[in-house]
Amino acid sequence: MGTPRGLRNASSSSACRFLAAFAVLLALPTLTAGLTRHYTFNVQMTNVTRLCVTKSIPTVNGQFPGPKLVVREGDRLVVKVHNHMNYNVSFHWHGILQLRNGWADGPSYITQCPIQGGGSYVYDFTVTGQRGTLWWHAHFSWLRVHLYGPLVILPKRGEGFPFPRPYKELPPIMFGNVTPLPCVMALELETVTVFRNAYTCVGEWFNADTEAVINQALQTGAGPNISDAYTFNGLPGPTYNCSSKDTYKVKVQPGRTYLLRLINSALNDELFFGIANHTLTVVEADANYVKQFTAKTLVISPGQTMNVLLTTAPNPASPAYAMAIAPYTNTQGTFDNTTAVAVLEYAPTRASATGNNNLPLPPLPRYNDTNAVANFSSKFRSLATARYPARVPRAVDRHVLFTVGLGTDPCPSNQTCQGPNGTKFAASINNNSFVRPRVALLEAHYQRRYAGVLMANFPTAPPHPFNYTGTPPNNTFVTHGTRVVPLAFNTSVELVLQGTSIQGAESHPLHMHGFNFFVVGQGFGNYDPVNDPANYNLVDPVERNTVSVPTGGWVAVRLLADNPGVWLMHCHFDVHLSWGLSMAWLVNDGPLPSQKMLPPPSDLPKC
Repeated sequence: MGTPRGLRNASSSSACRFLAAFAVLLALPTLTAGLTRHYTFNVQMTNVTRLCVTKSIPTVNGQFPGPKLVVREGDRLVVKVHNHMNYNVSFHWHGILQLRNGWADGPSYITQCPIQGGGSYVYDFTVTGQRGTLWWHAHFSWLRVHLYGPLVILPKRGEGFPFPRPYKELPPIMFGNVTPLPCVMALELETVTVFRNAYTCVGEWFNADTEAVINQALQTGAGPNISDAYTFNGLPGPTYNCSSKDTYKVKVQPGRTYLLRLINSALNDELFFGIANHTLTVVEADANYVKQFTAKTLVISPGQTMNVLLTTAPNPASPAYAMAIAPYTNTQGTFDNTTAVAVLEYAPTRASATGNNNLPLPPLPRYNDTNAVANFSSKFRSLATARYPARVPRAVDRHVLFTVGLGTDPCPSNQTCQGPNGTKFAASINNNSFVRPRVALLEAHYQRRYAGVLMANFPTAPPHPFNYTGTPPNNTFVTHGTRVVPLAFNTSVELVLQGTSIQGAESHPLHMHGFNFFVVGQGFGNYDPVNDPANYNLVDPVERNTVSVPTGGWVAVRLLADNPGVWLMHCHFDVHLSWGLSMAWLVNDGPLPSQKMLPPPSDLPKC
């Protein structure tokens, strides 16, 4: 079930009694620092039914989505993975910094070779200086559509939150699928009750086999088939055929404030989220506290997480309200333009009193409302306090400009292709479409065996400048290569991500492994290196691990390269990642022992 070893075979009641005693022990000062928490992932095929379609999908411990992992800041997490499938697989702990320990980061062929069928690997890492909501997911092909789950990092005991203490946590929402755990034992965090199933993932459901979907798209050069539904914690809800019984519901009491953890685990869609007749207070983004602000509609990109406070009505006019998600996109291709619904129920309420089909929906923006997205994104600010400082680099050693967007590849002479004008869709950064290596880049770097594996010549400026957000060039073909940007340890970097209009302007959620970064500026049109830096926020910029490049615009981030290793940066639309929209940073060791990569573990998988 994904619970810590020693609890998996107990009954629900005995497990809860054990957890209650364990929670008391955790209150003792001598037992609160640096706990080691063990989990086991058995990756296996499991039959799951949604929308009246039953199919066999990859799961962790038979759950879809997978188990929730709970740690405290400073804990060590040990996850033993056994792959019982025919697919290769690896796991990424999205947002965990993995200081000096890229061996636990997870992207296949970047920091490790994948775990082959019948193989095992232990991910062993310590959560240092982080607290909040993150998540884990598979990092091989499109397997993360089913293999994902929440990773909740509680503050150190006695610290609490830098915002008013909520009454309880609601079940977290992953915009994806989840199976509640059998025990709803609560661990007390100050006065906040943290339920073991308290999160929400939002995501997508495909009736088809997603591996066949992406393989067909790569073969034909066309865009992939779209999803059949969006989901709240694995449940599509009543807006889809044959799905009214698969509706996610959460109960609340009137006049209370709840903490809600949100995760967008969707493959290829940014999502609007709202709750009818309710206002949300945003308090955290990507496991970083932010200055509080209120909003009726949130925008969450794939890979991003967000914690919000929900204050319920003291005298609700209705026994239930709809929670809804719908897509934001400017793509010129087809997309899943549907709305998924979950239900917020006020207690005490009879189940028959909250019909799913007649609840009014929250007024979400139109699917292509870029202004609504920009207005929401502009509200994020770091706390920038003594306890939670914003350590944004003021001086910059390296200035880097990356164009981010789509492109094309020529159709092979013996094939008919279904991409633009008979070509094949591609994607690139600075016109370089990333080629997956045959061995793991991190292992090659550790052994200093670069020949035939990677090239340290990734372009740090566009090789052929053009009007990036205007009329695209006639030649949209990309180049290909396994290229990295090498950085000396402790280099301060300013990275400008510039969207392009090639094959249509759209946003791109860029995720960086191994680092957080500060979002110091963003805008529409082409980045102006002379005038735009004057408007940077260097006082309290938001700190994130995933940021969306605005549609027809740019975003500037700063980071300090103080984590040695090889770190992937990629678009979190998996279709764009499959088309090559990624690159890697190679951060060299520093001079001190504490600034060097750790040696690889003995069970590191082989290619």
